[in-house]
Amino acid sequence: MVKINDVAQHAGVSPSTVSYALSGKRPISEDTRRRIEESIQILGYRPHAGARALAGNRSNVLALVVPLRSGIHVPIVMQFAVSVVTAAREYDNDVLLLTQEEGVDGIRRVADTALVDALIVMDIQLHDERLPLLRTLHRPAVLVGYPADPQGLTCIDLDFQAAAESCVDHLADLGHRTVALIGSPPEVYARETGFAHRVSQGFTAAAGRHGLTATSHPCAATPAAARELAAALVRQHPVPTAVVIHNEPLIQPLIDAFQALGHRVPQDLSVTAICPSETAEHTTIPVTSVTVPADEVGARAVELLMRKLNRTPVPDTTLLPPQLTVRASTAPRAA
Repeated sequence: MVKINDVAQHAGVSPSTVSYALSGKRPISEDTRRRIEESIQILGYRPHAGARALAGNRSNVLALVVPLRSGIHVPIVMQFAVSVVTAAREYDNDVLLLTQEEGVDGIRRVADTALVDALIVMDIQLHDERLPLLRTLHRPAVLVGYPADPQGLTCIDLDFQAAAESCVDHLADLGHRTVALIGSPPEVYARETGFAHRVSQGFTAAAGRHGLTATSHPCAATPAAARELAAALVRQHPVPTAVVIHNEPLIQPLIDAFQALGHRVPQDLSVTAICPSETAEHTTIPVTSVTVPADEVGARAVELLMRKLNRTPVPDTTLLPPQLTVRASTAPRAA
């Protein structure tokens, strides 16, 4: 393992001069700095986190707080995590992933040490118990999600309310008059998770605006639950001719269940979803969807953190507009 002494010897300077070049605490000549940088490049030297913390008062580590609670779809959480890690590496930062359900105690435990410079916090609830601490934290934080009151916080997310409205607008334009929202698992609503409630609000608002008959149905993320709900919906009066699905694992099982009950997609039932584009594209019938832009949200969350660490002003709220892609799962309502 290459050490700072090896870099100093290769560049013909003292170890303290290498340290000054890395930390910027003392001025050194441009020629000396260039030799040190060349030696670092040739030898492949990388200071470990502790050395970086001592030299530059930063650990170059970001905490990603994402408690894996029940009802959370882990694959999409991992998409967000990968995007954060990838973006952080572009700034020469590492990411510490915190998945335990520790609430305030977990954030305080990490923030009170020199282990991390800043935090990205996910799975935000409308009245999240972590918010008072995050507002007073001495380390920068960015929330992926929106609480009921975002004042004093930096938040970024897809505009889930507008996403649901976009799906309903599309279905209404196709002539559908009876629609159903198949939402997240019941426990997600019980926790008042922000994105789930905003989808519900957008769905209800758009259905009311178009004068549609609309019902909402939380659903467990299992094929059995999908079959049970599909059977209940086809017995409903009037029977929905279109659905909005905000429950990624259920998209294919619901299509299968409706078709097994004799409701063809899209001839008898139009299907829209709010999900990653990869999911929408790889169902048996490609699904009209609003994309959940995990890559963009993660990258921009890291960018906001870097700007906050450098004391550059950032917007309090960043809502990414929805992008609806029409595919084969929607069609005009049958006469």
